[in-house]
Amino acid sequence: MNKKLITHLNRLITTSVYITYPIVLFYLVYLRDVRFWRVLLAPGISFVFVSIFRHYVNAPRPYEVADIEPIIEKETTGNSFPSRHVFSIFVIATTLYFISKPLGILLMIAGVLLAILRVVGGVHFPRDVIAGAIIGIVSGVLGFYL
Repeated sequence: MNKKLITHLNRLITTSVYITYPIVLFYLVYLRDVRFWRVLLAPGISFVFVSIFRHYVNAPRPYEVADIEPIIEKETTGNSFPSRHVFSIFVIATTLYFISKPLGILLMIAGVLLAILRVVGGVHFPRDVIAGAIIGIVSGVLGFYL
């Protein structure tokens, strides 16, 4: 795969979520939809827990173990497990699925693509992105319904 393509797709998907999520939050506020708090807190609280967990685990990244040059530029080391990028898109996608099924499904598809890009890009192992997706989905479901 082309290095530029991988880098641009990684950035495009990440940026799209950063734009979509706040727009949905503002829309829910505008509608005075009580689900706003679930859509805000489920990703927010679980993001903090995942960040603490991955800092504690501090798993190495592929380029640290295999002495490869990652396609996706990354200057940090460790904190590879679970993938916070993949976790974030899946927890947001799952939460938004309960608001808009088409949007949630679209973001989940984007999440699968992002997971593949993060592995191909050399910044995560498959286990990192799989765990990130599973934790994101479970957190989204639990956070939305608790």
